[in-house]
Amino acid sequence: MVQAKEGDTVKVHYTGKLEDGTVFDTSGDQDPLEFTIGGGQVIPGFEQAVVGMEPGETKTATIPAEEAYGPHREDMTLTVDRSQFPEEINPEPGQQLQVQQPDGRAAIVVVSDVSESTVTLDANHPLAGHPLTFDIQLVDLVSAG
Repeated sequence: MVQAKEGDTVKVHYTGKLEDGTVFDTSGDQDPLEFTIGGGQVIPGFEQAVVGMEPGETKTATIPAEEAYGPHREDMTLTVDRSQFPEEINPEPGQQLQVQQPDGRAAIVVVSDVSESTVTLDANHPLAGHPLTFDIQLVDLVSAG
């Protein structure tokens, strides 16, 4: 049987869970996820988990934060004075906002804390700092590299 390797295009079904079992993403009732191993289209640990799998095979892989969305970085959080927010925005924890970076590009941040005078914004990926567990089924090996 053919095993998935670097350069292969594969189709997988998956369910991603946090340490507490909370499902954060699944291909569920959708078409399988198609990507090329080594193409950087998915997180590195997910790519590596598929290497060596055969079509029809199912496995569970736990991916450390460093091979997923990286560690949660404190330098990507910023506390700003509440007076810097437009009056029509009433920031609440968990709210996503778009901010303009100094280079002009837009970034999505999440409000992580609100006080009477300040708002803390977090530009980390929401899954940064979390090890992730994936149930993966290799549905098809589309093409070999």
